[in-house]
Amino acid sequence: MTPDLPADARLYLRPTGFVDAPFGRDGQVMRLAGGLVFFSAFDVIAVVDGRRVADRLVPVAEVDRFLDALAPGQRDEGHATIARIVASRAPLRLGERVVRLDQPQVMAILNMTPDSFSDGGRHVGDPAAAADAGMALAAAGAAIIDVGGESTRPRAETVWEGDEIARVVPVIGRLARGGAAVSIDTRKAAVMEAALAAGGHLVNDVSALLHDPLATGVVAKAGCPVVLMHHQGDPATMQDAPHYDDALIEVHDWLAERIAACEAAGIARDRIIVDPGIGFGKTLRHNLALINGLALLHGLGCPILLGASRKRIIGALSNEAPVDRRLGGSIAIALAGAARGAQLLRVHDVAETVQALHVWRGLRDEALAPPGRA
Repeated sequence: MTPDLPADARLYLRPTGFVDAPFGRDGQVMRLAGGLVFFSAFDVIAVVDGRRVADRLVPVAEVDRFLDALAPGQRDEGHATIARIVASRAPLRLGERVVRLDQPQVMAILNMTPDSFSDGGRHVGDPAAAADAGMALAAAGAAIIDVGGESTRPRAETVWEGDEIARVVPVIGRLARGGAAVSIDTRKAAVMEAALAAGGHLVNDVSALLHDPLATGVVAKAGCPVVLMHHQGDPATMQDAPHYDDALIEVHDWLAERIAACEAAGIARDRIIVDPGIGFGKTLRHNLALINGLALLHGLGCPILLGASRKRIIGALSNEAPVDRRLGGSIAIALAGAARGAQLLRVHDVAETVQALHVWRGLRDEALAPPGRA
């Protein structure tokens, strides 16, 4: 296969051509990020000056020959990208719990806010009830409980860090003492510090450590895992007029830059999780393009978190269904993420999503059983 690609193009490799199982396909398929998904081809995208100039579908069986015919820089980066795509993701060690990333896991949303778009106000002012609700989510199958004290919905206003700490720390302390794996959903360094000191294990930052100049140092010192989420603008303005020439490529490159900056600041790559930021400065088409192309992000070499539960994308595709009637769409996107190798799914409806993943896992397990076994 002759590549016939511009020598100055930057190449992106998106796993595609997903297959049920690798049996009898030696050299024809690869395993995605050490998980339960196998693929048979790469969508090789060539980009020059931010514009796609070529797109080639290359079978796994031919990819080495394809890359070896390229310019040396393209060849070497292509092989390095494939190594990142197939490498197993290290498990998350979160307090007493180890969260394996060789299969999709659920991160449960627990909002301690009066104004979140879906469940704001349910537990405000009652940390004991909130912690009980969080433990119930863990019992329902959530691997991680994500506690937030500031809404980041479109048009949301910033919350003073003292108020945010007062909302989340009592809940995090109770959950951690109960043995749950807990993440703190915040943009502020002081809140991160207080939450980690109370027993939190992971930082989930919708600003990718850009909102607060002290946040990167807090995470680096703690040595905890961190979620870096892509965004365009801030919650107050992000949906005013989001624009991308190529949403998938631009989100990939932005996350690559954030990973490099965090590594330079002392955060190990195996501590970093990436999130494409569905609904954070994106139109419906941007969101759909990111979900369709999600497997491209495996080339960053980090676990992927997908959070689209009950979001506007679902209402837009289902006759403006209100927030409390978006369960079916939420599960559909969660399963789309699982099929593309996403390791973490951030959701409101834990029991229902876990059940859907159990069925998905059952199908995968049967497909991966040796052929002919009774």
